[in-house]
Amino acid sequence: MSLGRSGDQKSAARELPGGVVMRPATAGDQPAIRRMIRQAGINPLGLGWRRFVVVEARESIIACGQVKVHGDGSRELASLAVVDAWQGRGLARAVIEYLQRQAGPPLWLTCREGLVPLYRRFGFREVTEARELSPYFRRLMRLVRVILRVVRPEEGLAVMLWPESCTNQEGQPVDA
Repeated sequence: MSLGRSGDQKSAARELPGGVVMRPATAGDQPAIRRMIRQAGINPLGLGWRRFVVVEARESIIACGQVKVHGDGSRELASLAVVDAWQGRGLARAVIEYLQRQAGPPLWLTCREGLVPLYRRFGFREVTEARELSPYFRRLMRLVRVILRVVRPEEGLAVMLWPESCTNQEGQPVDA
């Protein structure tokens, strides 16, 4: 993933508050990425810094996200986190839209059921039929459902897909 395209850099810069920059992660960002993911309480597996984009303010990582590629070829928008003090300022939106532009559709994600409305705004749709899931997400959902029944029975997990039909002619995401 590269922020090297000037159009992408300018687009990302317009979306961020002053003094805040988005850039590809470096090896030195790995501890901050792991810390943010742990604090957010999201999946701590597959956090290789090379796939991440980070948002930085005053030399501190304040947001991050990545696109993981799974063994079946499916790609997942994952590890999206924003530190508490910076939430509500459009950082998650900027990271999601940047990663959508870079990866293109189709793009999968998993999230807590309460976050489904958020991701719908970016063109993702919930996939509830097992036959519609990629092999990776079919296996994941079988495993997660068993674990959640035991560990957090009140919390559900959703699988969502950003299909090609959710882009305009320029390949930009559109509201669903």
